[in-house]
Amino acid sequence: MSLELEIAQASARLIAEEGLPWGPAKQRALRDLGLPPRTALPGNELVEEALREHLSLFQADTQPAELRTLRELALRWLERLAEFEPLLVGAAWRGTANRFSDLHLELFADDPKAPEIALLNLGENPEPGPQGRDARGQDLQNLVIWLRPPPGFSQPVALHLAVLDPRERRGALLPDARGQTWRGDAAGLRRRLAESEAP
Repeated sequence: MSLELEIAQASARLIAEEGLPWGPAKQRALRDLGLPPRTALPGNELVEEALREHLSLFQADTQPAELRTLRELALRWLERLAEFEPLLVGAAWRGTANRFSDLHLELFADDPKAPEIALLNLGENPEPGPQGRDARGQDLQNLVIWLRPPPGFSQPVALHLAVLDPRERRGALLPDARGQTWRGDAAGLRRRLAESEAP
């Protein structure tokens, strides 16, 4: 087994079993494996492959239902925030989410404060999220809402909302080299939910 694959598998275990974000999971995997901090890290696609394998081996009896619950929850928020042309990104879209996963939406607005105002009008109390930057290096408005635990979950779900310039949405739904997209809209998510219901 290559060192890169070993790190990816260790990262995948931490993501699946402890809910660590991908970056911290890779760093922790280095420490757990006794590797130097400057060791080259595996790419996200390799970690995702290792994560899919881990979920199919160790969580096959629970993860599909947890994924469906999170996708249904995400769809409600895509619909609630439709005025901002939201996209679902991350594990819930890609199919690797489980009960430890957060939900991540991208919102698009000329006024970065508009989504926060809309959330307050919906009776929500968004918190400032981690600082981030968009593709052009500009500071991002990030918000977090804590959602009550859905049925079968023992802990709240964090909904992360990144507010982007509308220009960032261009090309956002184009597929990668494997024909997969890294984000999806409400219509795409409805299709994925319908496919998971098919016999």
